[in-house]
Amino acid sequence: MAIKKLRSKIDSLDSNILKLLNKRAQIILKIGREKEKRGKSIYVPEREADVYGRLISKNKGPLPNESVKSVFREIMSGSLNLEKPLVIAYLGPELTFTHIASMKKFGSSVDYKSCDTITDVFDEVESSRADYGVVPIENSIEGAVNHTLDMFIDSDLKICSEIFLDISQNLLSKEKSLEKIKKVYSKHEVFGQCRLWLESNLRRVDLLEVSSTAKAAEIASREKGVACIASALAAKKYGLNTLYRSIEDNANNVTRFLVIGRTEAQPTKHDKTSIMFSIKDRIGALHDMLVPFKKYGINMTKIESRPSKTKAWQYYFFVDLEGHHLKAKMSKALSELESIAAYFKILGSYPAGDKV
Repeated sequence: MAIKKLRSKIDSLDSNILKLLNKRAQIILKIGREKEKRGKSIYVPEREADVYGRLISKNKGPLPNESVKSVFREIMSGSLNLEKPLVIAYLGPELTFTHIASMKKFGSSVDYKSCDTITDVFDEVESSRADYGVVPIENSIEGAVNHTLDMFIDSDLKICSEIFLDISQNLLSKEKSLEKIKKVYSKHEVFGQCRLWLESNLRRVDLLEVSSTAKAAEIASREKGVACIASALAAKKYGLNTLYRSIEDNANNVTRFLVIGRTEAQPTKHDKTSIMFSIKDRIGALHDMLVPFKKYGINMTKIESRPSKTKAWQYYFFVDLEGHHLKAKMSKALSELESIAAYFKILGSYPAGDKV
């Protein structure tokens, strides 16, 4: 009887929650109409960061913060779709880690568009066939995704948000035992992340590279004696057995993804700025380029270099900084850097993502 009464209370609370959600949706529709009048973007990264931060600061439990965030991610996803159906391009196919990262950011109510290459993701957003794109930028084990870095050299798109995703690699197969596995399919980078486990457990097995973990799962679903390394979601979609979980060599295997769009975010309490520049060929040039950051107390969290591909031994440097480029100290530092750089470009300022 006690359970029946408690369930009755839950039913009543659910009814109130539903009324409040629809009340919230009515206000969202009004906001959407105002945004349309003013030509404003539907997705506002700084507002998203503010909502999450405010709710988590008020959360007294017992629901953990991540659960609260997940619930409101779907509420905001539905709200975005009410204002304007959004299309999110991502490096596909379906159920790759980039797709999973996209859903972590935008929820299940928006439309997703799978792309074959990182170049295609940029093209979809630049041509307005997609509102935003999601691309990988670096992995904590394998390092930078050079294709993404190279795309920013010529693209005018802005980084407007970032996503950190904990990557768990699993050995999947139609087979039920390791002894029957003769081939393993996955991406080149994934084999690198699982090198030690593969050497210890599948030394004499052929490792075959394919374009994505989802493609590897699709192959494993129709061939005998074959396994793949892919996500748990891929196992569900393709009806595969999970022979071993979390076979990555490093438990702290995290990939960072970028959300790219045609506008950038306004300042929040915790931002990042990404820039790129090239230097003039002289002694101490790189040192001089970094001096403004020390001078104005700007913390540099990352630096990568890429060859320009137009002139031998000329490089572009990609740098991540703490803070927003519209803030006074950052603005002064970047202005000084631009004055001595051979080439300079702000790739975007955006709310810093929650590291997992």
